[in-house]
Amino acid sequence: MRFKTQREILLKPLQLVIGVVERRQTLPVLSNLLVVAREDGISLTATDLEVELVAQADVEVDQVGEVTLPARKLLDICRTLPEQATLEIAVDGERAQLRSGRSRFSLATLPASEFPTLDEIHGNLEFTLPQRAFRQVIERTQFSMAQQDVRYYLNGLMLEVTPDRLRSVATDGHRLAVCDCPAEIAGADGQQVIVPRKGIQELARLLDDSDEAAGIAIGSNHFRLQLPQLRFTSKLIDGRFPDYERVLPKDNDKSLIANRDLLRQALVRTSILSNEKYRGIRMQLDDGRLRVQAHNPEQEEAEEEIEVQYGGGELEIGFNVNYLLDALNALDADEVEIGLRDSNSSCLVHQPGTSECRYVIMPMRL
Repeated sequence: MRFKTQREILLKPLQLVIGVVERRQTLPVLSNLLVVAREDGISLTATDLEVELVAQADVEVDQVGEVTLPARKLLDICRTLPEQATLEIAVDGERAQLRSGRSRFSLATLPASEFPTLDEIHGNLEFTLPQRAFRQVIERTQFSMAQQDVRYYLNGLMLEVTPDRLRSVATDGHRLAVCDCPAEIAGADGQQVIVPRKGIQELARLLDDSDEAAGIAIGSNHFRLQLPQLRFTSKLIDGRFPDYERVLPKDNDKSLIANRDLLRQALVRTSILSNEKYRGIRMQLDDGRLRVQAHNPEQEEAEEEIEVQYGGGELEIGFNVNYLLDALNALDADEVEIGLRDSNSSCLVHQPGTSECRYVIMPMRL
């Protein structure tokens, strides 16, 4: 195998796929990239057995073939070469020779036959979405995913598809995030799939803020995203996601409307003196006024007061301040509405007048 290319042409696909490569691998070949050279260019494949990324690059191929190369070493070499440098890679036996100007590198290789690839996906459902829209529903919910929870089905993001929308849902048992994206999805009938945490994090990194279409295929065991020059595939978590509809509060009879930025800033300042472990803050509501308080084991205290639209009588309730801030940061409206019932019931955070993105947060006992 032999090909020649410019540094930048190889560097971009390398940077796209490197996120999947774990630094510590049980299988040595998983630290490598599968490089396949064909007459029309090369493909670079990285996998951790759960997520697979395949990037294409248009390069000048002199000799077709396939081999696996050390991923991070190859990236570091490309990254440190001068801009616009020409790079030639040739494989001879168990070594790959890299040449660029007066630089020479000899890398150890492993056979391409040892490299594992994910099963071919048979898409039960295929549709397209603008990259910007898909990225938004992920970013507005992914922070609520659980981390290493024994309830393994919570360690990912649930995607639900119906004929007129794509919905993302995430929960860690203490909070819930739901976000909708309008879409025309022929053949959808409420299918639910759970994409694992690492796959979701890679998706958020790969999608850009454009209206360019992203091809999505959902199979029985895999989720696939097709972008120009890039293909992402992830195994799905085999489990049943909780009935999130039951968690959404239906009978909150009190409503607080506040300037989102003012509320966020008040919470950030108050949280400085909250308990570092539990992150609890107390909210005291009265007509037209919200008082936020925090204290810690060192007997330090913080208090903020802001004007709000509220007329539901006196109410005192505690929350994890990080959960509130995550929800406020995910919304981009000027105002935020928080639906409440009593000090023992969950609140519902959303933009006034719309239910596109909703956040449920359980109260804390303080």
